Amino acid sequence: MSELKNDRFLRALMREPVDRTPLWMMRQAGRYLPEYRATREEAGSFLDLCKNTELACEVTMQPLRRYAMDAAILFSDILTIPDALGLGLYFETGEGPRFRKTVRSAEDLAGLNSFKASDDLGYVMDAVSAIRKELNGSVPLIGFSGSPWTLATYMVEGGSSKDFSRVKTMAYDQPELMHELLTVLADAVADYLTAQVEAGAQALQIFDTWGGSLSAGAYKEFSLKYMQRIVSRLPREADGRPVPVIVFTKGGGQWLSTIADCGAQAVGIDWTTDIATAKKLVGDRVAIQGNMDPMMLFASPDRIREEVAGILAGFGHGSGHVFNLGHGITPGVNPDHVTAFVDAVIELSPQYHRD
Repeated sequence: MSELKNDRFLRALMREPVDRTPLWMMRQAGRYLPEYRATREEAGSFLDLCKNTELACEVTMQPLRRYAMDAAILFSDILTIPDALGLGLYFETGEGPRFRKTVRSAEDLAGLNSFKASDDLGYVMDAVSAIRKELNGSVPLIGFSGSPWTLATYMVEGGSSKDFSRVKTMAYDQPELMHELLTVLADAVADYLTAQVEAGAQALQIFDTWGGSLSAGAYKEFSLKYMQRIVSRLPREADGRPVPVIVFTKGGGQWLSTIADCGAQAVGIDWTTDIATAKKLVGDRVAIQGNMDPMMLFASPDRIREEVAGILAGFGHGSGHVFNLGHGITPGVNPDHVTAFVDAVIELSPQYHRD
């Protein structure tokens, strides 16, 4: 493997000194870019795009050609595992992801396919390998998965949900069944992320998108416990350097102190948590990733710059901060506003990394 020319992102995740705050954006390969929309049209559908090695590699590289990002993230979807388990993933226009089958009983759970990531999601590993080769050591590659709880919400509900009534009913009324499902998913995710590292991923993120929908006690029982199980089973290093893990629970700001003890090297925070408060809560246990409101990218470039300045000042001096949005970028953003965002981080952050 070629030597990494820019390891700023990996160093910050390990809380090692850097010359400036590294940055990347969740969903940085996406619909806000005209070149992405053209490639998706060429692919035919979102799933076809995910499963086409050449095109998945192409869309991963697109934002890096425009912006000085410090990391690339694998282009895929969090619902690849439930699809491989046999639930039949498809996308309804305007409705988001849907499954042809659901898991709402012990019989449904018993009927899931067996799972081996390198075989059942080989197209993802092919994409990881192709992207890593294409990057040629320019920046690190992030692999990722959805958290067990987040995957379970889609599998039980059959798609997106506003109130999570079915999955929460199962958790509260049939906890044994829910724990069985979450154990299956945690072991599948650990296998999946390990396979991504073996294929070339250099850092990992667990997207716990719906963990924040739970009560404090339920979050520890049904979400955090299973992310800890995953983190404990992941490879510690590859290519002679650590493989850092980021845990991101959207809406989980009030549990940051607990999340910081899960074994991951970094915690992601959304825009509802003040970064200075987050830093006090986690201390020097983990790095912090975040956390500009994605909607700020609809504001003027001057206002974006002000917001970046405020977040950098909130974190303050020293390493251990990866700049990101508090969730994924939205499709209607003007790509030039992303330029303003990236430029502001690059220009304003070095002052926080001088002795």
